[in-house]
Amino acid sequence: MAYLHDLLEFRRPLAINLANPTKGSHCDECGARHHGLCDALSDDEVAFLARVGQRVVIQPGALLMEEGEQASYFYNINQGMARLFKALPDGRRQITGFAGPGYFLGLAAADKNVVSAEAMESLHVCRFNRASLMAVSAEFPAVERKLLEIAMHELVITQQQMLLLGRKTAVERVASFLLSWAERLEICPAGQLPKPNALMRLPISRTDLADYLGVTIETVSRSLSQLKRDGLIGIPNIHEIILLKPQALSSIAEAAI
Repeated sequence: MAYLHDLLEFRRPLAINLANPTKGSHCDECGARHHGLCDALSDDEVAFLARVGQRVVIQPGALLMEEGEQASYFYNINQGMARLFKALPDGRRQITGFAGPGYFLGLAAADKNVVSAEAMESLHVCRFNRASLMAVSAEFPAVERKLLEIAMHELVITQQQMLLLGRKTAVERVASFLLSWAERLEICPAGQLPKPNALMRLPISRTDLADYLGVTIETVSRSLSQLKRDGLIGIPNIHEIILLKPQALSSIAEAAI
């Protein structure tokens, strides 16, 4: 129960439910079974991996990782979404990414968490003790290979984020984000553009989007309005975007490259 004690020490109220250790039947119905780490494993390997993990439900607004705290666990998200962020001394925050089903958190060389992870909605995860998972990876090469692949992918995402924040205008940042989100939702294959008039759900708030893109909420709203006026996107409601002209969006997104 040391983990529960650590979570209760976080600066925000936290309510969690600890279930029994996962079994194969739970994995069969898991939203992350065919994504991320688990997708690289056979059913028998997943069942074995489940025996060293524990299912955890984290309530909206609670932290499952806090920057600077001891990194004792890995997390595989099964359901829900988390925001990853770094806090600045003056109280501001920089969102570094959004993690959904299949995302694997806590993979870092340091012994302390380098970012905080906060549940945006009810978050179902598998929690793994770092030492236990490392022992599993030694026995199953597929796990080790997948962990290396995840680390390399995170490096690519970090480089893309540096370009996004360092060289692109606000409109270019928004266009880039919309296309990357479409790829994330598998509306289009990796490296390809969505079809015209593709509808996608955008469950994050304008505040989160501003903190991710490094601009103000007003700038996000103006940029979306400009793209809408130019006929590139439609905005049926606050959580849906229609990509009317993906090729034109791509031209804007790549203008700073």
